[in-house]
Amino acid sequence: MTHLYDLLISPFIEFAFMRRALAGCLALALGSGPVGLFLVMRRMSLMGDAMSHAVLPGAAVGFMVAGLSLPAMSLGGFVAGVLVALLAGLATRFTTVKEDASFAAFYLLSLAVGVLLVSRNGSNVDLIHILFGSVLAVDDAALLLVSGVASFSLVVLAIIYRPLVLESLDPVFLRAVGGKGGIWHLAFLMLVVLNLVAGFQALGTLMAVGLMMLPAITARLWVPSIGRMLAFSVGLAFVCGIGGLLLSYHFELPSGPAIILLAGLFYLLSLFVAPLGGALPRYIRARHLES
Repeated sequence: MTHLYDLLISPFIEFAFMRRALAGCLALALGSGPVGLFLVMRRMSLMGDAMSHAVLPGAAVGFMVAGLSLPAMSLGGFVAGVLVALLAGLATRFTTVKEDASFAAFYLLSLAVGVLLVSRNGSNVDLIHILFGSVLAVDDAALLLVSGVASFSLVVLAIIYRPLVLESLDPVFLRAVGGKGGIWHLAFLMLVVLNLVAGFQALGTLMAVGLMMLPAITARLWVPSIGRMLAFSVGLAFVCGIGGLLLSYHFELPSGPAIILLAGLFYLLSLFVAPLGGALPRYIRARHLES
């Protein structure tokens, strides 16, 4: 029993930075889990990845102006993410380029510009910090930002939940009844950018989307209803956050990659054993029908 206490609980009791990291993981799970699920439902998973890279040049400009300043980098990242979303939408509207291809092009451009800006005006340590983050280094200001974004996201999602679900599942019907799906789509993109900006403070621009997407994709393999998928994705994101922090503490691993790797392992396991979409249950059902 003592061994389990030392393994699972003692790090959070003894060290304040572990408690802050734990609170940050809970806030990220509450904000990113529902947003990631709607990205999956709307078949925008790869666009979420593109948006996570789009915040990099804005964060780099904030770094150039004020150094590793949380307000400057957050504001710059938000502006850059919104700008890329608008430019990609305009390119899709006025050209023959599809939305996913447009997002891919702008995200590659943004990633290249951001890396160049940080490399020219900072050190390799600064670049690694922005790209990969460190949830163990989350301070009070970053924790307030992450928790504030999570609270705002939950309130906005509660307000726009019904039209957002309808716009995700049947956008043609929503347009037919005058539902103004474009407004909900734009509001949802703002939430995506906000949560990615909050996530990169802890996980970096390359890893922030991982805690948003992997639990949401895994949830669709386990539970059938939207409400249960929301709860599952939030719960799994938080469990992966706790597990990743403990792995980072006990084995001296980088915290962000440890969290995302654990979420990825849950996803790989679910591909085989999940009751709704796993390979093994589908094989058993097919054999049962044949017999």
